[in-house]
Amino acid sequence: MSSSTPTIGVLALQGDVREHLAALAGAGAQAQPVRRAEELAEIDGLVIPGGESTTMSKLAVIFGLLEPLRERIRGGMPAYGSCAGMIMLADKILDGRADQETIGGIDMIVRRNAFGRQNESFEAAVEVTGVDGGPVEGVFIRAPWVESTGSEVETLARLDDGTVVAVRQGGLLATSFHPELTGDHRVHRLFTDMVRAAKELGRA
Repeated sequence: MSSSTPTIGVLALQGDVREHLAALAGAGAQAQPVRRAEELAEIDGLVIPGGESTTMSKLAVIFGLLEPLRERIRGGMPAYGSCAGMIMLADKILDGRADQETIGGIDMIVRRNAFGRQNESFEAAVEVTGVDGGPVEGVFIRAPWVESTGSEVETLARLDDGTVVAVRQGGLLATSFHPELTGDHRVHRLFTDMVRAAKELGRA
């Protein structure tokens, strides 16, 4: 893999932005917050953080970001969504608000708050395809899960009961859990490598 440093934005409307910026820096990326549509032109890839997906959706509309985000992702920009970010990258969601919109891009159906309320949050060791060095510690906080996927979506991780908690479709990556909260940068390194590869191919 080339040593080139990709510039990766973190959608900074709501959620755990600071933690993702730190994890991306630890994974070898140049990280910067993104709040305005014009800032999308400055980045090679984007992280959509955890937080509250309905609030994030509303703010993306208010800030005029939803359509520009869709355009960049349709154009091949890599993106990674954790927790609420997974919901934002799903083509379809269950248990969302009637007016809730997503960016889309991953051919999957995701169930919002599938694991229960905040007080039912938990941690689990998760083996993730493409991440070397053993399982990552998955932090699940009001997390979604993947109900079903299309034929082009690769399942990267399941819990012991078979629940799908990480997927990839081309340059798009999504996890139900929050790797940015653990100090383990391997998932962010996987995404940074995906962005670097897309940049070198002229797709980012």
